[in-house]
Amino acid sequence: MDAGIIIQVVLLLAGFVFLIKGSDFFVDGASSIAAILKIPTIIVGLTIVAFGTSAPEAAVSITSSLTGSNAMAVSNVIGSNLFNMLMVIGVAALLGDLLMERSVLEKDLPFLVGITLLLTAFIVIGWNISVVEGIILLAILAAYVFYLIRSAGKSGATNYVEKPKLTTPKSILFIIVGLAGIILGGDMVVNSASSIAMALGMSETLVGLTIVAIGTSLPELVTSITALRKGENQLVIGNVVGSNIFNILFVLGASSAISQIPLDSSMLIDVLLMVGVTILCFIFGKTQEKYDKKEGIILVALFIAYMAFAIMRN
Repeated sequence: MDAGIIIQVVLLLAGFVFLIKGSDFFVDGASSIAAILKIPTIIVGLTIVAFGTSAPEAAVSITSSLTGSNAMAVSNVIGSNLFNMLMVIGVAALLGDLLMERSVLEKDLPFLVGITLLLTAFIVIGWNISVVEGIILLAILAAYVFYLIRSAGKSGATNYVEKPKLTTPKSILFIIVGLAGIILGGDMVVNSASSIAMALGMSETLVGLTIVAIGTSLPELVTSITALRKGENQLVIGNVVGSNIFNILFVLGASSAISQIPLDSSMLIDVLLMVGVTILCFIFGKTQEKYDKKEGIILVALFIAYMAFAIMRN
């Protein structure tokens, strides 16, 4: 292997480390600030943690949009959402039955299906995501977060984190260091992944759908496995659904609001697969209100087949 490619691979891995650790620092700092301010834990989970686990995708896609690597901006989100649905849920279901919270099944998962279909409509209409459409996605996100906070208040959710992990100055430092790590990591991942793609004759789309998507989805996988080890199986679905919602509304919304993202019609298969997998996971959940080993095998097998297809197509 060429020395230049080896250096870029090392930089890519280092970028992933900065992204993941930066997300950890950001979530810890923000959660402590929330505890100090007596913000309910449910709101912290629905907003800060969801944003934190989607921060790597956001950093990569926004950086891609700013540098003109638009194919990677979209393929990263599509690949991440597919990885979350197929591998995170699939692997977790293989390790133990995943119970569905009724609120996720009745509200959040149908909402995810709806915005996935909306995104598909935006893409197919003009084979781009325009600045106006990006602003619409961000507006939907703002309305969704407002609805979550209002619903939490109406349900009397007053469960607070008993004691903040960090002091106020340390919390602020963690937030600053975390954001710096996310920004630096995103820049490193985009630059090195683009270099690797050109050197190996791979398209930016393939790199975004595979290497970058898997790398930026590691926080979701780690968070879900940690939740399983603690016996909090219901958190896995909430983590995945929340992350996918943020990926579409915040990551693609912010990226396209910065500059219009043109798309190639060859990505239609990937977009339709994302829609199909989202609907499939909704059907699986609706059928028995949980994901079991049989469904886990199906989801993981679908991801392996998709990776093989993506590589062969390139």
